[in-house]
Amino acid sequence: MARRRAPDAVVVLGLGRFGKSLALELMAQGAEVLGVDSSDAVVQKISHRLTHAVVADTTDDESLRQLSVHQFDRAVVGMGSDLEASLLTASVLINLGVPNIWAKATSNSHAKILTQIGVHHVVRPEHDMGKRVAHLVRGRMIDYIEFDDGFAMVKTSAPTFALGQPLGQSSIRTDFGVTVVAIKRPGEGFTYATAETVLTAGDTIIVSGRVRDTERFAELA
Repeated sequence: MARRRAPDAVVVLGLGRFGKSLALELMAQGAEVLGVDSSDAVVQKISHRLTHAVVADTTDDESLRQLSVHQFDRAVVGMGSDLEASLLTASVLINLGVPNIWAKATSNSHAKILTQIGVHHVVRPEHDMGKRVAHLVRGRMIDYIEFDDGFAMVKTSAPTFALGQPLGQSSIRTDFGVTVVAIKRPGEGFTYATAETVLTAGDTIIVSGRVRDTERFAELA
């Protein structure tokens, strides 16, 4: 059996704007990164910033096998605008048996096909960021993260009606269906919230719950 790479090693296939940004962020976090792109110019520009960067056809099974891509536990298909290259590259990774594959999608149909052929994680950066910013623009949220199953976590200010009493005695969970999971006092860091936590003016909180419930709650902040 071929020796697998270090657990934090990642191969990024396609070093366009998304792939390059992801690869550099992974490097900043201490991961080993192999970047692969079909463009010599693209590889030359980033080669000194990655663990390894090579020019290769990401849609070719033998090319990726020679690069030992099958030894990686994690791979990312970074190209999105070239639908054929995206799907073929993902297919090669699946055939090579890479256990965790992420791929960028540019549309619902693209995402659906990637999922159908066996990609484990499909991301839509522009779409997801658009949804996130829309929530921030229309409400009083400070930050917002939505998960696949309609669950969200929201960073917002503590609402006036919830101040001065322990969370365990407040009506936040029963009236809004959300849970306060963390709190940040002015000038301090975040700490876990408990039933005994008392919110005061100026506190920043993180609440979790269904998307609509967190939206409704944040509007009261």
